[in-house]
Amino acid sequence: MSYVPAPDRYSKIPYRRCGNSGLVLPAISLGLWQNFGHVDLRSTYEKILYTAFDLGITHFDLANNYGPPPGSAESNFGDILQKGFGAYRDEMIISTKAGFTMWEGPYGDWGSKKYLVASLNQSLKRMQLDYVDIFYHHRPDPNTPLEETMTTLDLMVRQGKALYVGISNYPAALAQKAIDMLKQMGTPCLIHQPKYSMFVRTPEEGLLDVLGKNQVGCIAFSPLAQGLLTDKYLKGIPEQSRASRHPSLNPSQITPKMIGVIGKLNELAKARGQKLAEMAVAWLLRDERVTSVLIGASKEQHVLDAYNALNNTQFTGAELEEIDRILAEMN
Repeated sequence: MSYVPAPDRYSKIPYRRCGNSGLVLPAISLGLWQNFGHVDLRSTYEKILYTAFDLGITHFDLANNYGPPPGSAESNFGDILQKGFGAYRDEMIISTKAGFTMWEGPYGDWGSKKYLVASLNQSLKRMQLDYVDIFYHHRPDPNTPLEETMTTLDLMVRQGKALYVGISNYPAALAQKAIDMLKQMGTPCLIHQPKYSMFVRTPEEGLLDVLGKNQVGCIAFSPLAQGLLTDKYLKGIPEQSRASRHPSLNPSQITPKMIGVIGKLNELAKARGQKLAEMAVAWLLRDERVTSVLIGASKEQHVLDAYNALNNTQFTGAELEEIDRILAEMN
């Protein structure tokens, strides 16, 4: 049976202007970093994609190395597009990235023109697309001149392989340099994708100011701190949780002190009528400089939790002060 999206999907979610551009993004976007690879159950991740789109979540974020194995998330997404989802391709924002290790040898990592051009060509083949909407450089390269990397992003737009370009994981000063270079080339930096959550507030140390001043969008990834900002770990580490099975979250992080902080945040969320995961997403969206929050999902409910955060994105001064007080206990 072919997929038919919900007819009222565009009345369900707010869309935010992405910097100084003609593009708007849904307040919630879906990332395919994990749970969409060849090791995962297709029926599950297909349902996650359809649920998201039914809610008006039009932005799907990938990278060359997403899986596992690397590349398989793009291949699986491309196959779903071919099987009917792609009938709505022009209603979607599809992004991908390159910058982390993808293949062996000196040309399969970082930010050279050789790597970025080859990687995007491979990504387009895997997804069976003519172009992506956004192509990111995934992380700064300490050895390749920044001008070479930014010139390559500009080239991808001029070749029609990407409509817009962005950067990810760039610190504030380097982001400013990249933004300036791209502006001079006539291909503005559309968006920056930093790690940002209640537990990782580094973007507040200058990056958000840079993005706001330059009218560049911001999409926050890892908003739940790899699941820590949920009620999942209130009683320790459950089986099949990310901390029990994936190296991206070290079980040693989940200390009694951390569990105490999570518990207090959870109580505050309850007082707001929210789950902790909902409050964590809402806390990011309270800042107008944040264009969208990029969530991951291993089940349909994770998408619904993020969507439900939109019911209450307002915080009182007292609530924000209490959150800061609780977070200070981590130090």
